[in-house]
Amino acid sequence: MWSWHRQVKDSISQKTVGLMRMQFWKTAIEDIFRDDPPNQPISVELWRAVRTHSLTKRWLLRTIREREKDLDDRAYRNLQELEAYAENTQSSLVYLLLECLGVKDVHADHAASHIGKAHGIVTCLRATPYHSSRRKVYLPVDICMLHGVSQEDFIRGSRDQNIRDVTYDIASQAHVHLQHARSFSKSVPATAAPAFLQTVVVEDFLQRLRRADFDVFHPGLQVRNPLLPLQLYLRSWRNTY
Repeated sequence: MWSWHRQVKDSISQKTVGLMRMQFWKTAIEDIFRDDPPNQPISVELWRAVRTHSLTKRWLLRTIREREKDLDDRAYRNLQELEAYAENTQSSLVYLLLECLGVKDVHADHAASHIGKAHGIVTCLRATPYHSSRRKVYLPVDICMLHGVSQEDFIRGSRDQNIRDVTYDIASQAHVHLQHARSFSKSVPATAAPAFLQTVVVEDFLQRLRRADFDVFHPGLQVRNPLLPLQLYLRSWRNTY
């Protein structure tokens, strides 16, 4: 379901079509919480998860509503707007994962918020070459203006220093959120660790981006790290994030 939501913006040619799809899921969520799920496989499975784990409707609806707003297909005005989008989408999913694990802890919630923001920022950076190839740029406008970078520079795939400076500033904020999340590690219950394993992917991308001197168009960044499964296994085994 969530993978499908991410793909809606890229798969439609008219905003109205995307709004209709999002409305279907908003209605479906309301029906699910009335114990009357649509006769559709994903809806039925989500209904079972809601009943089994007492999932919060607010997190589900917040994710859909935020992606609905994102159909406007424009760049984020500033870094705070990108962080708000990440909080409402990625962080909401982490909150739901915590509920599935039966974790109710304020420190875990704080960590989840920062992890979701870091993941959302990194996702925006990782997708920049793909979006640029489609003549679209979503990186925060204020940071681009600060370094004298235009959307056309990204569309051309420029690898100049000012492009790297934009990337550095955005990546640094993701790193800050990752560090903040880990600052709660001694207070977060060990049972919450599986919900936070996405930090492995976030950290891996940030490290590779740093080694590429923050060149977001470096070809190596588009290649999957074959060691990621092993890293995920080790973190899972150690119950750390």
